[in-house]
Amino acid sequence: MSTTQPHWTIGDTTITRIDEVELPPETGPWLLPHATKDVVGRLPWLRPAFADADHTIRLASHTFAVRVGGMLVLVDTGIGNGKDRANPAWHNLDTDYPARLTAAGFRPEDVDLVILTHLHTDHVGWNTRREAGEWVPTFPNARYLTHRTEWDYWASVAMDEPRLRMFRDSVHPVHESGLLDLLDVPAGGLEVASGVLLVPTPGHTPGQVAVRIESGGERAVITGDSIHHPVQLAHPHLTSCVDIEPDQAKRNRHHLLDSIADTGTLLLGTHFPEPTAGTVHRDGDAHRLVGVAPSTNRD
Repeated sequence: MSTTQPHWTIGDTTITRIDEVELPPETGPWLLPHATKDVVGRLPWLRPAFADADHTIRLASHTFAVRVGGMLVLVDTGIGNGKDRANPAWHNLDTDYPARLTAAGFRPEDVDLVILTHLHTDHVGWNTRREAGEWVPTFPNARYLTHRTEWDYWASVAMDEPRLRMFRDSVHPVHESGLLDLLDVPAGGLEVASGVLLVPTPGHTPGQVAVRIESGGERAVITGDSIHHPVQLAHPHLTSCVDIEPDQAKRNRHHLLDSIADTGTLLLGTHFPEPTAGTVHRDGDAHRLVGVAPSTNRD
């Protein structure tokens, strides 16, 4: 592997963060409306990494590229470039995400698996790219994986036009190309590559999964949107404005945090700003995150 991208090593597995865009300050109050400045201000460990000096939480969009054995696995695909989106922060982006992905050793044609933790707009955008006026799979040789429950849910509900547009440009082309695999994920998890397991964490969406990575006696968990921000470690009851089943999301967040607290497990947040990863520690009746800085050495 050759990379100067931020990465962490779990046993023999390398997890690289592929940055897309830092989200604007207004994202936090919209997404987690009960994470008020007063709540954030009472948690000094959130600053300066996870919150600004004025107690506004910081959020980012990135994906994780996992090199495990001889396989290249991408976890979520972000917002994407050149897409018509209702959210101004996501609309018609033009980032250098593809160059960063290639710099990490993940040429699109070499990716083996794309794990979609759920089918929200900011997790599926780079599923496709525009070619000759059409949206085509960005990773033509990969299998795209998502929980069957997730697919079935969105197939059964009436979607508004912005979400329909997202499915048309970022999800349906992958399905129509025969690259999308719908998986039944049991409560104990489903291994999709050596030491890479999908673990159901529903609530944000019915088929939301986290990704557990185990290698050489070490473990990491990629959150997807089961946890949006480290403030939810101290206050797991804080729900997102777009959680479909908020009470279920709370229960699964509690369970996830309790299962990894004080174990040395690396928690990597799909929307956590730098340093993005850390270990979870019990803090009275709650938890806090102790950041673990990535390496950027060229290996």
